[in-house]
Amino acid sequence: MLDWHRGALSSRRLAVLLKHMPRDSAVNRDLHGEAVEWDAGTHLLAAAVDHLAVANWMTATINSGEDAEPLDHPEPVPRPGDSDLSPEPAAAHQHGPLPSHEDLERFFA
Repeated sequence: MLDWHRGALSSRRLAVLLKHMPRDSAVNRDLHGEAVEWDAGTHLLAAAVDHLAVANWMTATINSGEDAEPLDHPEPVPRPGDSDLSPEPAAAHQHGPLPSHEDLERFFA
C-alpha cells in the first residue's frame, strides 16, 4: 500500500494484486469470514455427511418397532453463512395486515 501511496505502484496493478490474493489471506478472511476455509471439496464432504446421516436415520426409523418413539431428524453440518440467517424468518417478513379490496382499488386507480 505504501508503494501505491508513493506512486510506485499503479492503481490497476494494486487491484490485480488484491483480486488474486490467496484464499487464506487476511484480506479474504476479513471480507468473507470463515467461508474462505470452505472450498468445493469441503462443501461436497459436508453434503455427503448430511446424506449419510439422513440415510442412517431412515434406516433406523424403518427398522424400529411400531411402538418405538420417533427418532429426531439429524441436524445438517453447519456451513459458512448459516449463522447470517435470521432465526425468526416469520418476524422478518411481518408488514402488518393485508390491504382491503377497496384500498387496492384506490391505490391502482
